[in-house]
Amino acid sequence: MSANPTKPPLPTLALTVYLCLLVGGGSLWYILNRPVGGTSEAPRVVLIRPQFSSLRIAGALKDAGVIRSRLAFLAVAVARGSYRRLLAGEYEFAPGLSLLEIVRRLEQGRGLVHRVTIPEGLAAQQIAQLLAERGLVDRDRFMGLLRDRGILERLRLEGDSLEGYLFPDTYRLIRGLSEEAIVQRMARRFQEVFGPEEQARARALEMSVPEVVTLASLIEREAHVPEERPLISAVFHNRLRRGMPLQSDPTVMYGLSRFSGRLTKANLQAPSPYNTYLRQGLPPGPIASPGRASIMAALYPASSRYLYFVSKNDGTHAFSTTLREHDARVRRYQMGGGG
Repeated sequence: MSANPTKPPLPTLALTVYLCLLVGGGSLWYILNRPVGGTSEAPRVVLIRPQFSSLRIAGALKDAGVIRSRLAFLAVAVARGSYRRLLAGEYEFAPGLSLLEIVRRLEQGRGLVHRVTIPEGLAAQQIAQLLAERGLVDRDRFMGLLRDRGILERLRLEGDSLEGYLFPDTYRLIRGLSEEAIVQRMARRFQEVFGPEEQARARALEMSVPEVVTLASLIEREAHVPEERPLISAVFHNRLRRGMPLQSDPTVMYGLSRFSGRLTKANLQAPSPYNTYLRQGLPPGPIASPGRASIMAALYPASSRYLYFVSKNDGTHAFSTTLREHDARVRRYQMGGGG
């Protein structure tokens, strides 16, 4: 019986399949590994937001000129099993990257990292403004989260707001990270600093954590040289024990809706929960984010009987135990008189 002339013999069929696989595999290897863009092109920066689907990611990359084919990109992501786990972030794609390298970068979240330093003594709205200017948050959304009861409960923080708990430090942030994630990262950094030992010391002082942070925020705003923090803390602790108003200018400034840059007599007489000239005790909450040194000063004040201090206009203060001494130093340093 003669062989069917339309079917190639077995060795020929096997060779044909082998060649097809070889060619197909070679084509796939070429598609995956060939450079996507021209070598003369400038790097492209693409922002992938957390809510982006893989299809939308492919569209963003195509629109930016990073890839030529959305379909090819999606096919690679599906084949690698990363279709649903490409990571948000801000990515810079240099010319000459292959499709496989692009997908791998998104799988690993190898985006641009922004180092942002939050200085000690900034109020929450100043922190929000700083981050917004860097393009890392929406200012209003960030501020709205500070009174979110859900976040406060998840973090187990006392108080009505996260003011004072956004710990000043240097953070490595990426664009596309949610405002909530950034807020929680900063608050958790505070919790690392204010640990069990600090909590025990607060209890020994018969102070709550919010009270310590509030006092530390006043110290942070008043002190300009490190060695004066414990002395300023001592003044405030002594006044609190005696029931004396704290008379802290920064609290008055915080409570003003508008501030010209110089406190006036009218400002000092303006009714506000934060006016510590008119109200005894601590203000309702922190007025800024204190650093570790100010927190420690609040917990460990100097052993001193000082009740007053006045600026010497050089970053330091003159401290006094009596009102007569204080008035003399106010005349000397603030009014240009002899003392």
